Amino acid sequence: MFKVHPDFAKTQAARPDFRRDAEVTFSKPPNPEWTDGNGANDGGESLKKEHVEIDPHAEGRPVTSNYKLLISGMVPRPIALISTKSKDGQTTNLAPFSYSQVINHDPPLFVVGFVGSLEKAKDTLKNLNETKECVINIISEHFVEAANATAVNAPYGHSEWEVSGLHQAPTSVVKPARVKESILAIEGTLVETKEFESRSVPGKKTGVLAIIEGVRFWVREDAIDEEHSLVDLKVLKPISRLGGISYGRTTDAIEIPRPHFE
Repeated sequence: MFKVHPDFAKTQAARPDFRRDAEVTFSKPPNPEWTDGNGANDGGESLKKEHVEIDPHAEGRPVTSNYKLLISGMVPRPIALISTKSKDGQTTNLAPFSYSQVINHDPPLFVVGFVGSLEKAKDTLKNLNETKECVINIISEHFVEAANATAVNAPYGHSEWEVSGLHQAPTSVVKPARVKESILAIEGTLVETKEFESRSVPGKKTGVLAIIEGVRFWVREDAIDEEHSLVDLKVLKPISRLGGISYGRTTDAIEIPRPHFE
Protein backbone atom coordinates (compact mmCIF):
# COMPACT_ATOMS: atom_id res chain seq x y z
CA MET A 1 0.00 0.00 0.00
CA PHE A 2 1.10 3.57 -0.62
CA LYS A 3 1.33 6.18 2.13
CA VAL A 4 0.53 9.90 2.14
CA HIS A 5 3.02 12.31 3.72
CA PRO A 6 1.71 13.29 7.19
CA ASP A 7 2.24 17.03 6.57
CA PHE A 8 -0.04 16.83 3.54
CA ALA A 9 -2.78 15.21 5.61
CA LYS A 10 -2.84 18.28 7.85
CA THR A 11 -3.01 20.61 4.84
CA GLN A 12 -5.79 18.55 3.30
CA ALA A 13 -7.86 18.61 6.50
CA ALA A 14 -7.97 22.43 6.44
CA ARG A 15 -9.50 22.56 2.96
CA PRO A 16 -13.24 22.71 2.15
CA ASP A 17 -15.04 19.46 1.32
CA PHE A 18 -15.28 18.30 -2.27
CA ARG A 19 -18.58 19.40 -3.79
CA ARG A 20 -19.89 16.20 -5.34
CA ASP A 21 -23.07 18.02 -6.41
CA ALA A 22 -21.20 20.73 -8.33
CA GLU A 23 -22.79 20.99 -11.77
CA VAL A 24 -21.03 21.62 -15.06
CA THR A 25 -22.11 25.08 -16.18
CA PHE A 26 -21.51 27.19 -19.28
CA SER A 27 -20.62 30.86 -18.90
CA LYS A 28 -19.96 33.62 -21.42
CA PRO A 29 -16.40 33.98 -22.78
CA PRO A 30 -14.34 36.81 -21.24
CA ASN A 31 -15.26 39.20 -24.06
CA PRO A 32 -18.49 38.23 -25.84
CA GLU A 33 -18.16 41.31 -28.11
CA TRP A 34 -14.70 40.34 -29.37
CA THR A 35 -14.23 41.05 -33.12
CA ASP A 36 -11.46 40.44 -35.65
CA GLY A 37 -8.20 42.14 -34.71
CA ASN A 38 -9.11 42.83 -31.07
CA GLY A 39 -6.27 40.71 -29.72
CA ALA A 40 -6.11 39.71 -26.06
CA ASN A 41 -9.10 40.45 -23.81
CA ASP A 42 -7.05 41.87 -20.90
CA GLY A 43 -6.84 45.46 -22.13
CA GLY A 44 -3.14 45.19 -22.94
CA GLU A 45 -2.01 44.13 -19.46
CA SER A 46 -0.13 41.07 -20.73
CA LEU A 47 1.91 43.30 -23.07
CA LYS A 48 3.39 45.07 -20.05
CA LYS A 49 5.00 41.88 -18.75
CA GLU A 50 8.46 40.58 -19.73
CA HIS A 51 9.44 36.95 -20.30
CA VAL A 52 12.35 34.87 -19.03
CA GLU A 53 14.23 32.92 -21.73
CA ILE A 54 15.10 29.37 -20.68
CA ASP A 55 17.42 27.01 -22.53
CA PRO A 56 16.23 23.49 -21.58
CA HIS A 57 19.78 22.23 -22.09
CA ALA A 58 21.68 25.08 -20.42
CA GLU A 59 24.83 24.05 -18.57
CA GLY A 60 24.04 23.17 -14.97
CA ARG A 61 20.27 23.01 -15.51
CA PRO A 62 18.93 19.71 -14.12
CA VAL A 63 16.45 17.81 -16.29
CA THR A 64 14.07 17.77 -13.31
CA SER A 65 13.63 21.52 -13.80
CA ASN A 66 12.34 20.88 -17.31
CA TYR A 67 10.01 18.21 -15.95
CA LYS A 68 8.56 20.51 -13.29
CA LEU A 69 8.20 23.39 -15.74
CA LEU A 70 6.41 21.30 -18.36
CA ILE A 71 3.97 19.47 -16.10
CA SER A 72 3.01 22.72 -14.36
CA GLY A 73 2.77 24.78 -17.57
CA MET A 74 1.30 22.35 -20.10
CA VAL A 75 -2.03 22.04 -18.32
CA PRO A 76 -4.61 20.68 -18.06
CA ARG A 77 -3.54 17.33 -19.52
CA PRO A 78 -5.90 14.41 -20.17
CA ILE A 79 -5.00 11.25 -18.28
CA ALA A 80 -4.92 7.83 -19.92
CA LEU A 81 -5.56 5.18 -17.26
CA ILE A 82 -4.08 2.26 -19.18
CA SER A 83 -4.86 -1.38 -18.50
CA THR A 84 -2.61 -4.08 -19.96
CA LYS A 85 -1.95 -7.79 -19.62
CA SER A 86 1.34 -9.67 -19.66
CA LYS A 87 2.32 -11.76 -22.68
CA ASP A 88 1.83 -15.01 -20.75
CA GLY A 89 -1.57 -13.79 -19.55
CA GLN A 90 -0.65 -14.33 -15.89
CA THR A 91 -0.47 -10.71 -14.68
CA THR A 92 -2.47 -7.54 -15.21
CA ASN A 93 -1.49 -3.90 -14.87
CA LEU A 94 -3.30 -0.60 -14.45
CA ALA A 95 -1.51 2.78 -14.42
CA PRO A 96 -2.18 6.48 -15.23
CA PHE A 97 -0.26 8.48 -17.85
CA SER A 98 -0.72 12.22 -18.41
CA TYR A 99 1.67 12.36 -21.39
CA SER A 100 -1.31 11.37 -23.54
CA GLN A 101 -3.61 12.76 -26.22
CA VAL A 102 -5.90 11.88 -29.14
CA ILE A 103 -4.25 12.86 -32.45
CA ASN A 104 -6.59 11.58 -35.17
CA HIS A 105 -10.11 10.24 -35.69
CA ASP A 106 -9.81 8.34 -39.00
CA PRO A 107 -8.37 6.04 -37.87
CA PRO A 108 -8.76 6.87 -34.17
CA LEU A 109 -5.19 7.40 -32.97
CA PHE A 110 -3.76 8.20 -29.55
CA VAL A 111 -0.26 8.93 -28.29
CA VAL A 112 1.12 8.04 -24.88
CA GLY A 113 4.57 9.02 -23.60
CA PHE A 114 6.50 6.74 -21.25
CA VAL A 115 9.54 7.77 -19.22
CA GLY A 116 12.46 5.35 -19.62
CA SER A 117 13.41 2.94 -22.38
CA LEU A 118 12.11 -0.20 -24.07
CA GLU A 119 15.05 -2.16 -22.66
CA LYS A 120 14.14 -1.22 -19.09
CA ALA A 121 10.42 -0.79 -19.66
CA LYS A 122 8.12 -0.64 -16.66
CA ASP A 123 4.97 -2.76 -16.44
CA THR A 124 2.60 -0.93 -18.80
CA LEU A 125 5.12 -0.28 -21.56
CA LYS A 126 6.55 -3.80 -21.29
CA ASN A 127 3.11 -5.38 -21.62
CA LEU A 128 2.01 -3.02 -24.40
CA ASN A 129 5.19 -3.58 -26.41
CA GLU A 130 4.99 -7.37 -26.08
CA THR A 131 1.25 -7.90 -26.59
CA LYS A 132 0.43 -4.84 -28.74
CA GLU A 133 -2.80 -4.39 -26.77
CA CYS A 134 -4.24 -2.11 -24.09
CA VAL A 135 -7.33 -0.25 -22.94
CA ILE A 136 -7.31 3.53 -22.41
CA ASN A 137 -9.75 4.44 -19.63
CA ILE A 138 -10.76 8.06 -19.02
CA ILE A 139 -10.77 9.16 -15.37
CA SER A 140 -13.85 10.84 -13.91
CA GLU A 141 -14.48 12.48 -10.54
CA HIS A 142 -16.19 9.45 -9.01
CA PHE A 143 -13.02 7.32 -9.02
CA VAL A 144 -10.13 9.79 -9.00
CA GLU A 145 -8.71 8.47 -5.69
CA ALA A 146 -8.75 4.90 -6.99
CA ALA A 147 -7.07 5.97 -10.22
CA ASN A 148 -4.39 7.85 -8.30
CA ALA A 149 -3.71 4.72 -6.25
CA THR A 150 -2.64 2.89 -9.42
CA ALA A 151 0.39 5.20 -9.64
CA VAL A 152 1.95 3.26 -6.76
CA ASN A 153 5.47 1.98 -7.51
CA ALA A 154 4.50 -1.67 -7.16
CA PRO A 155 6.93 -4.36 -8.39
CA TYR A 156 6.30 -6.07 -11.71
CA GLY A 157 3.63 -8.73 -11.46
CA HIS A 158 1.71 -6.98 -8.67
CA SER A 159 -1.70 -5.92 -9.95
CA GLU A 160 -2.71 -2.31 -9.30
CA TRP A 161 -6.31 -3.41 -9.77
CA GLU A 162 -6.19 -4.72 -6.22
CA VAL A 163 -4.95 -1.55 -4.55
CA SER A 164 -7.42 0.58 -6.53
CA GLY A 165 -10.52 -1.46 -5.81
CA LEU A 166 -11.69 -0.83 -9.38
CA HIS A 167 -13.55 -3.53 -11.28
CA GLN A 168 -12.59 -5.29 -14.50
CA ALA A 169 -15.10 -5.38 -17.35
CA PRO A 170 -14.95 -7.51 -20.52
CA THR A 171 -13.60 -6.28 -23.86
CA SER A 172 -14.31 -7.38 -27.42
CA VAL A 173 -11.07 -7.12 -29.42
CA VAL A 174 -8.17 -6.97 -26.95
CA LYS A 175 -7.39 -9.18 -23.96
CA PRO A 176 -6.85 -6.54 -21.21
CA ALA A 177 -9.96 -5.64 -19.22
CA ARG A 178 -11.47 -2.18 -19.22
CA VAL A 179 -12.34 -0.29 -16.04
CA LYS A 180 -16.04 -0.81 -15.34
CA GLU A 181 -16.23 2.50 -13.47
CA SER A 182 -14.84 4.44 -16.46
CA ILE A 183 -17.53 6.29 -18.45
CA LEU A 184 -15.36 6.21 -21.59
CA ALA A 185 -12.94 3.37 -22.35
CA ILE A 186 -11.09 2.68 -25.60
CA GLU A 187 -9.72 -0.70 -26.65
CA GLY A 188 -6.42 -0.10 -28.42
CA THR A 189 -3.78 -1.86 -30.48
CA LEU A 190 -0.19 -0.68 -30.75
CA VAL A 191 0.75 0.88 -34.10
CA GLU A 192 4.39 1.65 -33.33
CA THR A 193 6.84 2.93 -30.72
CA LYS A 194 9.71 5.38 -30.96
CA GLU A 195 12.51 5.83 -28.42
CA PHE A 196 14.11 9.17 -27.63
CA GLU A 197 17.64 9.89 -26.45
CA SER A 198 18.74 12.28 -23.71
CA ARG A 199 20.37 15.58 -24.76
CA SER A 200 22.34 15.83 -21.54
CA VAL A 201 23.51 12.20 -21.45
CA PRO A 202 24.09 11.12 -25.07
CA GLY A 203 23.28 7.46 -25.64
CA LYS A 204 20.87 7.21 -22.74
CA LYS A 205 17.27 6.39 -23.74
CA THR A 206 14.91 8.54 -21.68
CA GLY A 207 11.51 8.29 -23.32
CA VAL A 208 9.26 6.18 -25.50
CA LEU A 209 6.35 7.38 -27.61
CA ALA A 210 3.60 4.85 -28.31
CA ILE A 211 1.03 5.37 -31.05
CA ILE A 212 -2.16 3.43 -30.34
CA GLU A 213 -5.14 2.84 -32.59
CA GLY A 214 -8.58 2.74 -31.01
CA VAL A 215 -10.49 -0.32 -32.19
CA ARG A 216 -13.52 -0.22 -29.88
CA PHE A 217 -15.20 2.53 -27.86
CA TRP A 218 -17.16 1.84 -24.68
CA VAL A 219 -19.37 4.69 -23.42
CA ARG A 220 -21.75 4.47 -20.47
CA GLU A 221 -25.31 4.56 -21.78
CA ASP A 222 -26.34 7.66 -19.83
CA ALA A 223 -23.40 9.63 -21.25
CA ILE A 224 -23.88 9.03 -24.99
CA ASP A 225 -26.44 10.58 -27.37
CA GLU A 226 -28.77 8.66 -29.68
CA GLU A 227 -26.37 8.96 -32.64
CA HIS A 228 -23.52 7.59 -30.51
CA SER A 229 -21.43 10.60 -31.45
CA LEU A 230 -21.35 12.92 -28.42
CA VAL A 231 -20.24 12.24 -24.85
CA ASP A 232 -22.06 14.37 -22.28
CA LEU A 233 -19.54 16.46 -20.33
CA LYS A 234 -22.01 16.77 -17.45
CA VAL A 235 -21.94 13.00 -17.00
CA LEU A 236 -18.28 12.41 -17.91
CA LYS A 237 -16.97 14.98 -15.39
CA PRO A 238 -13.36 14.29 -16.46
CA ILE A 239 -10.33 14.72 -14.25
CA SER A 240 -7.20 16.33 -15.71
CA ARG A 241 -3.60 16.48 -14.53
CA LEU A 242 -1.97 19.68 -13.32
CA GLY A 243 1.49 20.30 -11.84
CA GLY A 244 2.92 18.49 -8.83
CA ILE A 245 0.30 16.28 -7.17
CA SER A 246 -2.59 18.46 -8.35
CA TYR A 247 -5.59 17.35 -10.40
CA GLY A 248 -8.20 19.52 -12.11
CA ARG A 249 -11.93 19.10 -12.58
CA THR A 250 -14.08 20.62 -15.33
CA THR A 251 -17.07 22.42 -13.84
CA ASP A 252 -17.21 25.60 -15.95
CA ALA A 253 -17.01 25.78 -19.72
CA ILE A 254 -17.37 28.44 -22.41
CA GLU A 255 -18.42 28.14 -26.05
CA ILE A 256 -16.84 30.19 -28.86
CA PRO A 257 -17.98 29.55 -32.46
CA ARG A 258 -15.27 28.65 -34.96
CA PRO A 259 -14.68 31.53 -37.45
CA HIS A 260 -15.24 31.24 -41.19
CA PHE A 261 -13.04 33.10 -43.65
CA GLU A 262 -14.88 35.44 -45.97
